[in-house]
Amino acid sequence: MDLIPSFSVDHTKIIPGIFTSRTDMVETGTLTTYDIRLTRPNREPAVDVAAMHSLEHIIATYLRNDPEWKDQIIYWGPMGCLTGFYLILKGSRAPKEIFDLVLSAFRAVQDAESVPGTTAENCGHYLMHNLGMAKWYAARFADYLAENAENQAIFEYPRTERLVTGDGQHFYDS
Repeated sequence: MDLIPSFSVDHTKIIPGIFTSRTDMVETGTLTTYDIRLTRPNREPAVDVAAMHSLEHIIATYLRNDPEWKDQIIYWGPMGCLTGFYLILKGSRAPKEIFDLVLSAFRAVQDAESVPGTTAENCGHYLMHNLGMAKWYAARFADYLAENAENQAIFEYPRTERLVTGDGQHFYDS
């Protein structure tokens, strides 16, 4: 079975940043999935689950209300490993082209006075939120992005290197 694209990324080398995870052609056009990586996998702790949940709510609300981008937003949600988020947009843009959008979304968390959608009617786990920690993670990531805006490494995935045999088979270490 082939590895899915996100598993072909060398997680021992990835740093926080904005990466193109995959691009898909669908009936209505192109959809691009972006990896918005907040922490270094397997080197830094995962994002606190309650903070991650709050970041999901605040940033999803921000993105779906941004006048320039709201019609392009398909999905915003956390990675299972809690090291970042997936953003799915209509169209195909280089990660640098969405830099300002991502930066402004994380900066907006700092101004949030509450987490939207945190009632039993609106959320599947409405008590699991932490606005204070969400603000801390958002500020940390936004500052990092701003400081590294010219660093190409925050826009390019490190890929795993696999030996391919003469007959086209992939070799994997055990």
